[in-house]
Amino acid sequence: MSQSLNREKLLSLFDENQQGVIYLKGAEVMYRYGTDYEFPFRQESNFWYLTGVNEPEYHAVIEIKTGDYYLFSPKRDAQFAVWHGKIRGQDEIRGHYQPDHLHFSHELLSVLRTLQPEQIYCLDEAQAEYLEDLSREFNVDTETLADAITYCRSIKTEAELEFMREAAGINNLAHLEAMKALRPGMYEYEMKALFEYHQMRHGLLQNAYSGIHAGGTNSAILHYTDNNQPIRDGDLYLIDAGFEYQGYASDVTRTYPANGRFTGDQAAVYQTVLNALNRCIELVKPGVKMEELHLAACRIILTGLMEMDLVRGELEEMMEVNLFALFFPHGLGHFLGLDTHDVGGYPKGVERIDRPGIRFLRVRRELEAGMVITIEPGLYFIPALLRPALLNSEQARFLNGKKIEGLFGFGGVRIEDNLVVTETGYENLTDVPKEIREIEKVMGLSKA
Repeated sequence: MSQSLNREKLLSLFDENQQGVIYLKGAEVMYRYGTDYEFPFRQESNFWYLTGVNEPEYHAVIEIKTGDYYLFSPKRDAQFAVWHGKIRGQDEIRGHYQPDHLHFSHELLSVLRTLQPEQIYCLDEAQAEYLEDLSREFNVDTETLADAITYCRSIKTEAELEFMREAAGINNLAHLEAMKALRPGMYEYEMKALFEYHQMRHGLLQNAYSGIHAGGTNSAILHYTDNNQPIRDGDLYLIDAGFEYQGYASDVTRTYPANGRFTGDQAAVYQTVLNALNRCIELVKPGVKMEELHLAACRIILTGLMEMDLVRGELEEMMEVNLFALFFPHGLGHFLGLDTHDVGGYPKGVERIDRPGIRFLRVRRELEAGMVITIEPGLYFIPALLRPALLNSEQARFLNGKKIEGLFGFGGVRIEDNLVVTETGYENLTDVPKEIREIEKVMGLSKA
């Protein structure tokens, strides 16, 4: 199990001679508001990272000095079997999850008292509250563990990368099938259903996030989730969707024309975003900072807008007044792993850059080998941002207002790939057509 390697990695960050333990509480069943309907269970990511347990109401303790792993399972009664099926026996649980010691959950406090730790490390105050009876007997630390796990999770092991390659491979296939299937007149929810069909037919039941399936102007809504409108002839369609394999997320975005052919304006905007994506990918390597990549994308996007005669002026002057954020208002990318927006993007002491657009960048640190990131530039025509700018003398002087207003019904373009940072550069996990000629070829063949 990769979790045993993860535990070793975590323990290497602690003083091996200390008489301390790490305590983690697994996720519980969550219910729909005011009902007894259970939401589909998804384990808390840190608990999964260290245990591989995908059932509710478990606890775990790891002894720092010995490395011994204690797992505490809930004691199920006959009613559980009636509603949920077979109850795992202790031997089956032990064989499946391979703890060094297995106990029932009600034995947790007594086992901790037996271990007599000098320090109990918890993820946060909420988890520490479960040990309230012990807080008067032992020192409880609610800060060190979260920092240590965050560091571990930000640098993936080879076992984790294999899971992510598998997730990416199936995601690539689902995106390709969606591209082939799109026709004008389909509804966004039909595309969502089709994408998730190709996900689930491979046994992947957990979405990494709700998914964005946006036609026309909806493609300029960054976190659009209604997914209920018709996709018209002449519209662009933006799909931002992914799912989990062994808990690890994929997260890919593609934008393409509903009828399979880019118009002149669509091709110009799309190519600008693609140029930004390709250049930023080329720059990925250890030592590069994500904010440097973000600003490189901003310059390419402004250059493309200049070529389309949508903005006019000196590039560096436009950068100084943050003109890029009117068209590219989100961050370039984020860490990817057990969570779609994975942990580790902002180490302690690192603050967000208080500047439009880039303030939403989810990673501000130097890249290291083993990190997995997304690169996802976008270019959108959002009236809520552009109308005020046209009245702002600092920015309006650069804007070709008439042409920009003519694109208020355009929507937007975003293209997103998933990359592993390697010792010498990167490995791109995403293999879905993104060149204009490739997209038109795939969609043309599917309509033949």
